[in-house]
Amino acid sequence: MNALGGDPIEILLVEDNPGDVELFRRGLGAGKVSNRLTVAEYGADAFAHLRGDLGETGRRPQLIVLDLDLPDMSGLDILAALKADPGLRRIPVVVMSGSAAETDIVRSYDLHASGYLTKPFDPRDFVRVVLGVEDYWLSLVHLPPT
Repeated sequence: MNALGGDPIEILLVEDNPGDVELFRRGLGAGKVSNRLTVAEYGADAFAHLRGDLGETGRRPQLIVLDLDLPDMSGLDILAALKADPGLRRIPVVVMSGSAAETDIVRSYDLHASGYLTKPFDPRDFVRVVLGVEDYWLSLVHLPPT
């Protein structure tokens, strides 16, 4: 039972790498709760989803997992815009990036990221990281209402 009573939650994954998306899906599939995942390949798609086009479920995500390296805009710019928007700022944003650069980590936390994870290269480790995200954010933490 997670902090939300065991109900699935909406997760927005902002990621342009199809391989990473598949590994993220695989990790969620191995988890305890069947959560709903929406993928945005571009920052513009993420904002369209967050600001109105909420897809099939019609619900805002309760957790955002954000890559920093996207084709149309920097993940740091997306994070800054999310945290500056009163309607979106409470949604936890976990940065999951291939970068382990201290500047990216510090800047992410300066912009109020809820966590920073470096993507592992090994697919099994990647799945374990996703399971860790799910376990922490969906089993232990009480998420704000959407």
